[in-house]
Amino acid sequence: MSYDAKFRVWRGDAEGGELVDYTVEVNEGEVVLDAIHRLQATQLPDLAVRWNCKAGKCGSCSAEINGYPRLMCMTRLNLFEPEDTITVTPMRTFPVLRDLVTDVSYNYEKARQLPSFQPPPGLEPGEYRMQQVDVGRSQEFRKCIECFLCQDVCHVIRDHEDNKKAFAGPRFFIRAAELAMHPLDSRTDRAQIARDQQGIGLCNITKCCTEVCPEHITITDNAIIPMKERIADRHFDPLLALGRRLRRGGRKREGR
Repeated sequence: MSYDAKFRVWRGDAEGGELVDYTVEVNEGEVVLDAIHRLQATQLPDLAVRWNCKAGKCGSCSAEINGYPRLMCMTRLNLFEPEDTITVTPMRTFPVLRDLVTDVSYNYEKARQLPSFQPPPGLEPGEYRMQQVDVGRSQEFRKCIECFLCQDVCHVIRDHEDNKKAFAGPRFFIRAAELAMHPLDSRTDRAQIARDQQGIGLCNITKCCTEVCPEHITITDNAIIPMKERIADRHFDPLLALGRRLRRGGRKREGR
């Protein structure tokens, strides 16, 4: 069964733009990306939209549909009534390049700043050995398709442009957590890096990133909160603070 669907699509570039109304024929079982492609084919050959796999695995077609961050290829049209107007806009957190395409280079810059996996000294490739339970602990975080919807919805950077220099965002907090849980990663300062370089302290765990993740990664509860707890234990646990004070006192006496 086909029907004429009403769409409101953002058209413009970095200089500005506007929402424009269109009517396009859609068919039963289709997704928003199908309708956008049909608009390109029949009415808007110059419409800019980023996509690749159309299977919810490349993370390319991120947008905001009726104000909610989603993958266009995974948003079925039967979620809406035939008489509804479906509004499609680019991700708000990142600069618009053109139409529905945004500049997500911020995320690549943050990825480069995160120290990579560092195996123990002397351990050669092919010699890595891990228990299955250790593999399973961080397996969830490897499902990330880098759609950056979690980054888009995070109000720390969505509503405060000046935070971007100091804040890596939820996508990179799960990467830090994955490495912190890796038994062969020899960097012991992952939590400290998250605190001092990634700005994890700015996160107030509203869980909005978890809500929009298309891979259903429990970002807040399984990654961000454990990292915050590790940081709190290190810096605010009274017994650990006493131990540090005693060690410092011992070193001072040895130096006399």
